[in-house]
Amino acid sequence: MTVVRRPCAGLARHRPWSVCRRCSGVALDMGSARTRAWVAGRGVVLDVPTVTFPGAGAVHPIQRGSIVDTEGTARMLDRLLGHRLPRFARPLVVVTAPVLDGFAYRTEARAAVEVLRPRSVLTVPSARAVALAVGADLSRPLLVVDIGAHLTEVVLLVDGAVFDARRTALGTGDIDDATPSSEIGDAVADMTTSMLRQDRTSLTVDALGRGPLLAGGGALRPEITCHLTGRLHVPLRAVPAPHTAAVRGAAKLLRAAHCHPSTTGTDPPGRYPY
Repeated sequence: MTVVRRPCAGLARHRPWSVCRRCSGVALDMGSARTRAWVAGRGVVLDVPTVTFPGAGAVHPIQRGSIVDTEGTARMLDRLLGHRLPRFARPLVVVTAPVLDGFAYRTEARAAVEVLRPRSVLTVPSARAVALAVGADLSRPLLVVDIGAHLTEVVLLVDGAVFDARRTALGTGDIDDATPSSEIGDAVADMTTSMLRQDRTSLTVDALGRGPLLAGGGALRPEITCHLTGRLHVPLRAVPAPHTAAVRGAAKLLRAAHCHPSTTGTDPPGRYPY
């Protein structure tokens, strides 16, 4: 378990597409199991396995919240999105990123996204993207539990910024006879309890009282949500279409960014450097 407190090569293939080039944009949520993309003017156009094919077999360029093959990720993005963008467009790209080890992820993600010839790249913590997707009230402390295929994060948002975060390299893709689904629920409960114990304020208590937002593929597994509810003794709020919540939140941020022509690609300051 990891704890933190306080805060490429190659040209993309293109085809003509009759949309405003200045409004061209892509929201990306790249996980170890699935990659999802939202393209301005077209909605969610991709929900596919995160794989690349450099040779005879498939290779997974992203593993448990880390981009382990930047060039492979770039090839994947070129193959999936190059022909879906307007010719000669310089899209604005918004990429979701895990909170912990986020700096390394963002660095590699920016390098991979260069294959799309972006005019600007913005990053957003996945937990914040989930909150944006459902229009959550960010003026109050909010706990977001994101259970993915191979990574689970518990994140406390305060005023919309990451205040505390925990993660475990465990997800729905690990469930088998040796790793029952209850182990994921136990891990989330343990991380939340640790957060409560170390918080000298009432922020975590307040967020827990509101009911944690539950996102990711794990929110579609009733055995996980039932076990977790029993461990935390609070109601969970599963977001609509939880497996695509992060990319939909990134799309909201993308649309908002298009309303500000001064966007330069420099991420805003905050408790965490996103």
